[in-house]
Amino acid sequence: MEQNDAQIEQGVAPENSHENSQTFDNNNMEMLLEQEGLGIDFPQQGEIRSGVIASISSNQILVSVGTKSEGVISGKELEAIPPGELATLKVGQEVPVYVINPEDQNGNLVLSYTRAREEVSWKDAETLQASSETYHGAIVGYNKGGLIVPVGTLRGFVPASQISLSRRVSMSGDTPEQRWSKMIGQEISVRVIEVDRERRRLILSERAASTETRETLKERVIEELKEGEVRTGRVTSLADFGAFVNISGADGLVHLSEISWDRIQHPSEVLKVGQEVKVKVISIDRDKKRIGLSIRQMLEDPWAHRVAHFQVGQLVQGTITRLTKFGAFARLEGENDLEGLIHISEISEKRIEHPKEVLHEGDVVTLRVIKIDAENHRIGLSLRRVDSPMYADMDWQNLAEELEGPAKEEISEEPPAAELPVAELPAVEQPTAELPVVEQPASEQPAPDQPAAEKPEADQPVEDQPEPDQPAADQAEA
Repeated sequence: MEQNDAQIEQGVAPENSHENSQTFDNNNMEMLLEQEGLGIDFPQQGEIRSGVIASISSNQILVSVGTKSEGVISGKELEAIPPGELATLKVGQEVPVYVINPEDQNGNLVLSYTRAREEVSWKDAETLQASSETYHGAIVGYNKGGLIVPVGTLRGFVPASQISLSRRVSMSGDTPEQRWSKMIGQEISVRVIEVDRERRRLILSERAASTETRETLKERVIEELKEGEVRTGRVTSLADFGAFVNISGADGLVHLSEISWDRIQHPSEVLKVGQEVKVKVISIDRDKKRIGLSIRQMLEDPWAHRVAHFQVGQLVQGTITRLTKFGAFARLEGENDLEGLIHISEISEKRIEHPKEVLHEGDVVTLRVIKIDAENHRIGLSLRRVDSPMYADMDWQNLAEELEGPAKEEISEEPPAAELPVAELPAVEQPTAELPVVEQPASEQPAPDQPAAEKPEADQPVEDQPEPDQPAADQAEA
């Protein structure tokens, strides 16, 4: 320091005089600007500022952000602005801008409008997530996994598992288009449950924003349902005892016996999870909140078709298949798995303790149909009523119909007499008119075996008969 002072006194400049001079000038300039209120806040890269549009042209937008020169939005950043939104921008309008470059090679402040809007949207999404506030938007699209809901300039995603129950029950179809397309344009209330800027993930949940729980929804559906009503539902799960089907947001049970008219061991033989089915409401227990459903009652009953040709009182042939304490089962002739029950009281006129006293498995017996229960698919048979006189009229009628059928067939097979040719008749082949009577002498009259038509009949008038002693030739001459 003393050396520098000595150099100054001697008129020699110190070694670092140039650096000190520059620093002094900068400090003085800053002090001068502050004193005059002309302090400039220089923008930084990545910063978001609020600016005012100074001018709009076809190739650029100038925005004043508080610097001595306006920032410029041009090139790809101008093209990135949606046309509809670009048309709404006006001179003097305040807009957010993102600083891409504080000063490029031409000295311009390079700005971006779309990046600023996106950054604002990310901050808004983070605020919504932190506050758990509900956001109200609209569905604008979908993909195979769920719905698309915009939040600002971001595309939020609502997974299928996060869609509310009331909306899910209205879904139908196997493809995303069938399930989601009709929801486009509908309003939706969601909560932000995940924000990941790096992966550009914004996950939303309608279920989290919905106040309706599964239980309250089920209670509402149970109150609205009526027995006998037909609904369209979707299979949600399968169990050994049946299948659960969701209808309008509430799960109902289709018991194994109500899935198909055929005998099945497990619901998976005819159903699969996610399958859409039509069901009939067969029972509602509002106290226990249980819904009984049936799929088979929506299908045609094949049993009714198979027993259509049977009637009460009819005699049938049956093969004994099983013997039990309460009776015997018989498979009806011509039917593979159609069985009827012969109750023990219908086996014999005598009192028996077990059907095996009269019947054995494999016996073929004649039985009478005494009951057809279409609702429960049961046929009642009787062995002791086969010869009962109360069915005598029916038996005679059935027997007459059986005999009348073959007789009609035989008659229909014989050709009618009118179809025989006339030339085959023997009377035409031997006409008597071809034998002249005048040439035959009395001794050559026809023998007794000739047709009787050539002899004079006894009931002819007396005047037409010849005299007994006159020869036949004289009669001809007369």
